Amino acid sequence: MHAIERKLLWLSAWMIHHANHVRPNRDGLKVGGHQASCASVISIMTALYFEILKPQDRLAVKPHAGPVFHAVNYLFGRQTKEKLATLRQFGGIQPYPSRVKDGAEVDFSTGSVGLGVALTSFGALVQDYVRLHGLGREDIAPGRHIAIVGDAELDEGNIYEALLEGWKHDVRDVWWIIDYNRQSLDSVVQDRLFGRIEGLFRDMGWNVVTLKYGRKLEAAFAREDGDHLRRWIDDCPNSLYSALTFQGGAAWRAVLLTDLGRIEGIRAIIDPLSDEELGALMTNLGGHDVATLLEAFRAQDAAGDQPTCFIAYTIKGMGLPFAGHKDNHSGLMSREQMIGFKAEMGIPDGAEWDRFTGLDIPEAELQAFIDSVPFATPIAAEGRRLDSPVVPVPENFPRPKVPAGRKLSTQAAFGEVLAELGRGQGASAAIASRIVTTSPDVTVSTNLGAWVNRRGVFDRHLKNDVFRDAKLASAQRWGMSPEGQHIELGIAEQNLFLLMSALGLSHSLYGARLLPVGTVYDPFVNRGLDALIYACYQDARFMLVSTPSGLTLAPEGGQHQSVNTPLIGIAQDRLASYEPTYADELSILMRWGFEHMQKPDGSAVWLRLSTRGLEQPARSLDPAAVIAGGHWMVAPAAGARIAIAFQGPVAPEAIAAFEELRTEEPGAGLLCITSPDRLHAGWLESKRKARGGFGAPSWVEELLAPLAADAAIVTILDGHPAAHAWLGAVRGQKVVPLGVDHFGQSGDIPDLYREYGLDTDSILDACAQALLG
Repeated sequence: MHAIERKLLWLSAWMIHHANHVRPNRDGLKVGGHQASCASVISIMTALYFEILKPQDRLAVKPHAGPVFHAVNYLFGRQTKEKLATLRQFGGIQPYPSRVKDGAEVDFSTGSVGLGVALTSFGALVQDYVRLHGLGREDIAPGRHIAIVGDAELDEGNIYEALLEGWKHDVRDVWWIIDYNRQSLDSVVQDRLFGRIEGLFRDMGWNVVTLKYGRKLEAAFAREDGDHLRRWIDDCPNSLYSALTFQGGAAWRAVLLTDLGRIEGIRAIIDPLSDEELGALMTNLGGHDVATLLEAFRAQDAAGDQPTCFIAYTIKGMGLPFAGHKDNHSGLMSREQMIGFKAEMGIPDGAEWDRFTGLDIPEAELQAFIDSVPFATPIAAEGRRLDSPVVPVPENFPRPKVPAGRKLSTQAAFGEVLAELGRGQGASAAIASRIVTTSPDVTVSTNLGAWVNRRGVFDRHLKNDVFRDAKLASAQRWGMSPEGQHIELGIAEQNLFLLMSALGLSHSLYGARLLPVGTVYDPFVNRGLDALIYACYQDARFMLVSTPSGLTLAPEGGQHQSVNTPLIGIAQDRLASYEPTYADELSILMRWGFEHMQKPDGSAVWLRLSTRGLEQPARSLDPAAVIAGGHWMVAPAAGARIAIAFQGPVAPEAIAAFEELRTEEPGAGLLCITSPDRLHAGWLESKRKARGGFGAPSWVEELLAPLAADAAIVTILDGHPAAHAWLGAVRGQKVVPLGVDHFGQSGDIPDLYREYGLDTDSILDACAQALLG
């Protein structure tokens, strides 16, 4: 174990040094890395990977320890020497562990501070869901979910939202191991933070294990007057402890003699020690003592499944020349310091990347040890990324039947489609069993109620619906059981997207494909946006339904009205964004979405819906056009001078304006945009393929081709007009974009549409402007 610690310290430090000082630097920018942050977790990761972890355990490594993670996999033979040399290089291994870019060994991406930590809790919940529904693989036992946590990550608010949600759901088998080095990016962490941390975790039902001192210090405390030394360290401010660590043994001796030199037993402890030995004793913290770590981990392993927080005291930069210095977070060893460190590690020139050079134990013995540890065994034949069969999606997908004269909103249509799937009859049985819904306290108001009534609420324990048992009238029949297929969350959008992320990775983490559907009010996507981006970065697959959207939710006022969400849908990678106008479009997109989520080259899907009821047209649609991003409701005549393009619930105003426009421009067209995101993405992809030649035209180019080269397009949506403004760049046609670029206010739809330029008169004014100039 100590030999492996030594090698991991060397490899992680050299990896960063090589990237900054050995590899050619063409642009002169600092490559960076976090040698000190890596050093503080070396012992923790050694104990975990080389004894404690089982193959089925899932781990989130703190972001700045990425090089240690890569070094661990190198020792296991799962990473190559060539790749280690590409840290932070184009096409190379990432600064922070990434599922998408670093390969199958990464369970959870951890670049966004705090989110990877919280995701382990939601991963444990999803693992329980899979197991209790009988969907898991019989050849793989349930595992623990473990996060190595930088202490500064505990400043992130999402951590505590996740803790509370985990308590509600009685999450089990989660370990968070806090690398408590008491240093953050800018300075030294506030004294006695551990007391607050411990209290918070205990209040949430967690076991807390504090690993403050290693065996050498514990032995010193056990000697005569050793309690004085313990009390002195306990009372020592973090800043002073860090400074003394950096200064070394002579500084420790001077301070200890000043404060404790008159105590005979203390002199007996420190006087026989050299400065180097005294420095080693005073920095012998629990997080750097493998024996102490293993003892604690083994004990908790045997104690049961209670979630556990380990507060492991460490020193930032332990074993490196700048250990303890408050500025060492992004500090790098100089070339001269690396020469000395290299000599200390016994690494000759040319052997920097060797797996076992510089160690006293024979290579064969080390290799045999590594091969024998539990984590060396693959979790399954296919490795850490598990396979899961595709869930068939019925061809005859539900579509709401709307009687003539009845109006229907896309939000209501969504509820009807999902409720019909919830019957689980015939061809819908397979997909119904794999859909799992979730919502942050807006289940009913986003039209999930009928689905939940049919499929139930998930809970690890059976809980009756008291109202139903008492025969009290209620539209919601919310009995909770392990068989339920809806996970009810508190009103914290970060938790929604973290759970969606865990659910959307279930096929590769737990070998059971789920089809997650999460609902949230559209304006509050922004409140969880960091976690949504994080989920997409991991390539999690889910269907996000954000509703109601825009200022069309008129009486609710500006706080509940969204402006920028269509722009997010265009910009966000690995997320196909749509805003259907009618129920038939929604049905097509939901069916396609459930298939797209499961394809290797697929992605998550976002449906932006509305509560405004619209008359439903009787028609036959081309699904391919709806999926590609738009279709002509009225095709333009060849060479037409103008078209109106609309998106979502502004359809009645756009149609009314179009009918009046046609009296003067009979060749005008009416375009229904279902996805500016897909139109834009298809256009960009076409341009990329056409570089240096000619590629096939994109769908948006084909749509706009019938219009005259100098035609005008008036666009309208209940969202930011920039979502459509780019259409003018496709063929050089004039675009007059209408939309909302200010916070709304309360009112009814006619007043608000008039105020913000979404009404029929505003559209006609825009048409006149476009035609007349």
